[in-house]
Amino acid sequence: MPNPIYLDYNATTPHDPEVIEAMRPFLEQEFGNPSSSHFYGAKPRQAVARAREQVAALLNCRPQEIVFTSGGTEANNQVLKGVVEACRGKGNHIITSRIEHPAILQVCSWLENNGCKVTYLPVDEHGMVRVADVAGAVEANTILITIMHANNEVGTIQPIAEIARIARERGVLLHSDAAQSVGKIPSEVDALGVDLLSVAGHKIYAPKGVGALFIRDGVKAANLMYGAGQEAGVRPGTENVLQIVGLGKACEIARRDLDANMAHMRQMRDRLYDGLHKKCRQVRLNGHPENRLPNTLSLSFRDLEANRILDRIAPAVAASAGAACHSGTVEISQVLEAMNVPLDWAKGTLRLTTGRYTTEEDIDRAVQVISQAVKR
Repeated sequence: MPNPIYLDYNATTPHDPEVIEAMRPFLEQEFGNPSSSHFYGAKPRQAVARAREQVAALLNCRPQEIVFTSGGTEANNQVLKGVVEACRGKGNHIITSRIEHPAILQVCSWLENNGCKVTYLPVDEHGMVRVADVAGAVEANTILITIMHANNEVGTIQPIAEIARIARERGVLLHSDAAQSVGKIPSEVDALGVDLLSVAGHKIYAPKGVGALFIRDGVKAANLMYGAGQEAGVRPGTENVLQIVGLGKACEIARRDLDANMAHMRQMRDRLYDGLHKKCRQVRLNGHPENRLPNTLSLSFRDLEANRILDRIAPAVAASAGAACHSGTVEISQVLEAMNVPLDWAKGTLRLTTGRYTTEEDIDRAVQVISQAVKR
């Protein structure tokens, strides 16, 4: 049988062939340490510098404002722990939302256990943070607001630019976890107004295990690690040249093809939604109907269990669930719970996400398989 149709691009993406080709010399020939002053360090050093420029071009910032990390999780940890440490003299209050990725929420929980105060903002029925709630949560001792650019489950895009205006007026740093938005929608840091922004390589057709953090010039975030001073001293350790090159190339492609990729992913997503909406009577769309990632479709099927649907479609379609049912108990995702999606709908939620390589034939086959599983 052929491989299942892949509709889980928000979980990870395949390597772009151009990314693989860009990485190949640093897997096969160019093994040198970029910190070495001799012949073998020259090309790796130049490659890291080029990749930094490619990431900066996508985010429309200066190359020196980019720090390479092992991924989005490390970037988020660097922001939260680093800003708290750097701002100890100013305050200890952080504002975030209830629908953030665990790489934010788990760090916030740890910080609460270590003397910080964290405010977790609610969201509306579409999964969007209310700007007024952000403004109302700011206190004299607030040092950081961290709100994701777009949600990984339902795709809702947050009003980051409006939140940024509040942050600037109150003298508070603003961070956004942009793991899901970079490469799918415009994510330029000046347009968003953010001070810090996290990027995850494997969400944009680069390898797993590499990411980047934008830190605006003048913003201070204490180190998580100490060592030989690579990455301007912010993230020491010999650079992962192979994967940094891959991330750089992926960002170059994302910038070059952004409009075309957005249009294609949206077309495939909408074709999938239209097909399932026609064939399935009891289906609910989760997330904002318009301000949503062009590739993300969260659908709930009333009175069904998501894991049972996934079991039925697994040979033909790969997707994710928004709820899990075990031994008579139902575990609803924190995002659906925060959006107050009724249990009879939430327990039957699938996340279906399209990508660059999704075809009309894939979508039409997926509509057939999923609708048949739901009807059974």
